[in-house]
Amino acid sequence: RAALRAGPRRSGPGMGERSAARREDTARRLARFAALRGAAARPGELWDVVVLTAADAAQAGAFREQLAEKLRREQLPRAVRYLVCADPPGPRIGNGGSTLHALRCLEEQYGDQWTSFTVLLIHSGGNSQRLPSASALGKIFTALPLGEPVYQMLELKLAMYIDFPRRMKPGVLVTCSDDIELYSTGVTETITFDKPGFTALAHPSDLAVGTTHGVFVLDPSSFSGKGGLEYGSCYRFLHKPDVETMQQSGAVCVRGDCPQLSSPGNCGDSAMASECVYTDSVFYMDHSTAQQLLGFYKQMGTLGCEIDAYGDFLQALGPGATPDYTKNTSNVSREDSGLVAVRQQLYSLLQGTALNVIVLNNSQFYHIGTTQEYLFHFTAESKLRFELGLQPVAFSIFPDSAKTLDQLSIIQSILEPGCVIGPGSVIEYSRIGPEVSVGKGSIVSGSYINFSVNLPSGCFLSSVSVKMTDRVEYVTMVFGVGDNLKKGVKLMSDIHFLQFFGVSLPECLDLWSLEASDQLFSSEDTHLGLWTARIFPVCSTLSESVRMSLNMLNSVQHKSAFKLSGFQLLSVEEMLTYKDVEDMLKFRKQIYGEICLQKEKSDYRMNGT
Repeated sequence: RAALRAGPRRSGPGMGERSAARREDTARRLARFAALRGAAARPGELWDVVVLTAADAAQAGAFREQLAEKLRREQLPRAVRYLVCADPPGPRIGNGGSTLHALRCLEEQYGDQWTSFTVLLIHSGGNSQRLPSASALGKIFTALPLGEPVYQMLELKLAMYIDFPRRMKPGVLVTCSDDIELYSTGVTETITFDKPGFTALAHPSDLAVGTTHGVFVLDPSSFSGKGGLEYGSCYRFLHKPDVETMQQSGAVCVRGDCPQLSSPGNCGDSAMASECVYTDSVFYMDHSTAQQLLGFYKQMGTLGCEIDAYGDFLQALGPGATPDYTKNTSNVSREDSGLVAVRQQLYSLLQGTALNVIVLNNSQFYHIGTTQEYLFHFTAESKLRFELGLQPVAFSIFPDSAKTLDQLSIIQSILEPGCVIGPGSVIEYSRIGPEVSVGKGSIVSGSYINFSVNLPSGCFLSSVSVKMTDRVEYVTMVFGVGDNLKKGVKLMSDIHFLQFFGVSLPECLDLWSLEASDQLFSSEDTHLGLWTARIFPVCSTLSESVRMSLNMLNSVQHKSAFKLSGFQLLSVEEMLTYKDVEDMLKFRKQIYGEICLQKEKSDYRMNGT
């Protein structure tokens, strides 16, 4: 039997009445969705089309393959059209550009028919550099420790919005693939999207959350802050404002029951009077507004810059909107020439359009787009874990002694007796052998470890199948969960600012017998970082690639040499270019099949006795 270590188990979290109400409403939505998996919904009951955006044609292919597999296994409702829409080649266009391009895809695919559709548009493109275990197959296919077979973010989105299509006029609901909105409303309260223009959901948040989100300046005469749900109108929308701007513009409310939401550790619903703002999540636009934006996109021909669906559409709305924001590029990740001009055109187009707000007074917005958020929400006694009913072990084969443990997240994996998993760790789509010990707060994804090894605490390990010639090979990326894969430097002389598992990159290169040169990095545009560093060996088997990458890590930890100079090496960026989706899904299917077989056997034994 395995000794799976974890801290002492505490009784259920005292999450308060508001959290309990969210849990109850969430369970109802999940049950409704479960009944529709593999079934044909009644007309109008579900979305006419679910659109997933993808960063490029390769990612779109990966998405289509995974959708086809889900439909084959009857894990998604039938009679919904699923459309994958790749961004056009060329410069990145941001989620605003993806929204516009998706509208064009809808028209091309369905002609005039789409004018009568209710559409769910999920932004799913992007590299997922802050949670690279989701990079190869997409954030929208991130697995959750929930359901049999396990739910991925796609199913969760469909479940959480299951009440919306029936109360929605033709139009588009826009959401992102790495956030979760949980909410509770009164028995008689319903969320309806039937007004012209834009309608957004709003969540009470503390001011710190407001600085990284969109914030609504609500018309005070239109809402009271009471009840579970209120319809209000928005005077003005602020995008990632500082605290002073929120206060000066009248966005800050004082509410007796405003939840304290800022940090993962501060998760108790507070009964004290506190300042809060209402922040954004998903928004709806009616069909004629979508048509207007599509007309604008066709007229533009191509977008040469990244635009933001929240910052650049919503800031133009409401009677208090001014064009000042169009010139403010301080919040922009990459400022392209032409951005200001495009913003000004969008402002002219949308100015005067209404921004209706549905205030969900008992709601919570969760983000799981980074390794830290992912580990916290899946393994700690978090509100999200309580409200969604996340399991320590979901659809996995594991030794009996693991059943009592609560600070783990084992998702569609096979763990052999004898292995040791430290508390606060997530294992997904992996096989873990009997002589494996995984430290605390680690992530293991898509890997096969069949040799004796101790993974250190805070280790991130994720394997990718690649195809560069005719045969499938394997590469495993290994990092510290806190390593910054987005960070880049422009000059070779600055690469000492890059840290791999707490050690400067030049120091690591010395241990691995690698030279710091232009050939070390795969990026064409002088972006030198962990994402583009060619440091991961290509191997002929999955377990061998895991072994080699762990040898690299071991050499850094113990300051002992491990020669990489004889291997073909890839960067994470290149792994994604050469990824073989089919082989990665084949590995998952094998695990899936074994788990199903084991479950059938144990059901048979239980029923036969």
